[in-house]
Amino acid sequence: MDIAIMLEGQQGLTWPRFQRIAHAIEDLGFAGLYRSDHFTNPQPPDSDSLELWVSLTWLASHTKRIEFGPMVSPVSFRNPVFTARIAKDVDDLSGGRLTLGVGAGWQEREHTNFGFNLLELPERFARFQEGLAVITRLLQSEEPVNFTGQYYQLQDAALLPHAQRPGGPPILIGGNGEKQTLPLAARYANEWNGVFLTADRYEQLSRRLDELLADQKRTPGDVRRSLMTGLLFGRTDA
Repeated sequence: MDIAIMLEGQQGLTWPRFQRIAHAIEDLGFAGLYRSDHFTNPQPPDSDSLELWVSLTWLASHTKRIEFGPMVSPVSFRNPVFTARIAKDVDDLSGGRLTLGVGAGWQEREHTNFGFNLLELPERFARFQEGLAVITRLLQSEEPVNFTGQYYQLQDAALLPHAQRPGGPPILIGGNGEKQTLPLAARYANEWNGVFLTADRYEQLSRRLDELLADQKRTPGDVRRSLMTGLLFGRTDA
């Protein structure tokens, strides 16, 4: 088992703090450093934050070993073309250490505050699926991409140069939903990340993912499994 650290980038994260944490994680032998992609918290007060992709670009060029990436980057903030293009370049800069976590978006307050359209759940997941299709096609296709959807349209679109890693950085989809999230992970993801699950529930969902992968003519080994959970660190119980 590999153990990585995940940071909430909107909870008081500044450059000195992020840089200090990143160097410690690399020096102490953790597998990776992941962080959220939020403007602010669901409830006030607001705290200092760092923009996700700017911080990951710094990480790519100032660390040598650890894996890293967004956990996760919502398509509601950025056109998926930009997400694919930025991720490809940051992955190349790092020598192939980025995992591209992508999500539908969920936090209402930040979408309202900054003028992003979160959409109702059915439309939100429809947009998310289109975004995944755009990202994977742009990263994996050797030929220009055409795509006609409700939310995104591409015509002879190509990201050059192609990613150094064949197919670009691996795609991560996080979440526990059996009706929407797991089917999307089975179709598009290279990694599924369960969120704050018990061991029994994690096993149930992982087995369900295996079934969905079989429907997609994929094997269980095609999708890496990970879990985001909470830990408290302190010198004493107090």
